[in-house]
Amino acid sequence: MKLYPIKFEPILVSKIWGGTQLSDLLRKLGKENNLGESWEISAIEGHESIVCNGPLKGTTIVELIEQYGERVLGQHVIDKCGKHFPLLIKYIDAADDLSIQVHPNDALAWKKHQSKGKTEMWYVLKAQGDARLLSGFKGNVDAETIRQAIDAGSFTNLMNSIKVDEGSTFFIPAGRVHAIGKGILLAEIQQSSDITYRLYDYNRIDKNGKKRDLHIEDSLEAINYKDVESGRVDYAIGKNGSATLVKCPYFQTNILEIKGQTTKSYTDIDSFVILMNVSGEAQISTSGGDVSLRYGETILIPGEIKDITIYSNSAKLLEVYIP
Repeated sequence: MKLYPIKFEPILVSKIWGGTQLSDLLRKLGKENNLGESWEISAIEGHESIVCNGPLKGTTIVELIEQYGERVLGQHVIDKCGKHFPLLIKYIDAADDLSIQVHPNDALAWKKHQSKGKTEMWYVLKAQGDARLLSGFKGNVDAETIRQAIDAGSFTNLMNSIKVDEGSTFFIPAGRVHAIGKGILLAEIQQSSDITYRLYDYNRIDKNGKKRDLHIEDSLEAINYKDVESGRVDYAIGKNGSATLVKCPYFQTNILEIKGQTTKSYTDIDSFVILMNVSGEAQISTSGGDVSLRYGETILIPGEIKDITIYSNSAKLLEVYIP
């Protein structure tokens, strides 16, 4: 069978800090108002994405890779990552502040969880008012400074607080302490890992009247104390309508500004390509078939598809692959 651009059923996740934008703006309907995350493409055990279009409808991403292997992933990806989908793709709606947290690197995650670590990036779709996020420390800190700040309730004073707008982009390598602030809707591209260590949660109470667990000792082991960067990415979309936002060992993310018709060739990358529509609407034409891509939708272009044409009056797409 000839492969085609694949859409997956979003996996909607309720969170104590979630809101309504995933339903209202991205048309991902759920039963609850506190929808915090939409997992667009996931191979996390127990949360495997299911194809929702075309002849492969109903197939899980794990089954898809088992059946089609390098035709989906690309041989380069298999050589680098094995026959495992290496990314987790999300939208996040923060109606309230997320906990201040950190993720382990590959070595620590494997030691503690037999898992990959979690390096990620954010692209802001919407930011309300004075919406801000926290990323990186203002200066050098040590474990004792962090313990004292947690006890005093002053942890946020240690961190860079950055006002964000639509298009603001941040790179968050494993070991960098961070938190998404209230009023932010963003796209998150990350390693295929769901390991998060909470350092501070504002003494928040959940629906059962209990404080959520903190992971202070794990966090102190995971923090990169030498990293005092915020991770903010400065970029300008060039005349060809594209710019590289982040390139790291785990993924490369570009932004494409489409006005009219654009042709893309993926002959040189030997990887699947993910397109996330972060503004407008677009049509994608490939040798395997055509598909529409509305605002907030995500598609997977299998590795065997080397050329695509994108049509739009005006759209912005995040383009993600394994470098």
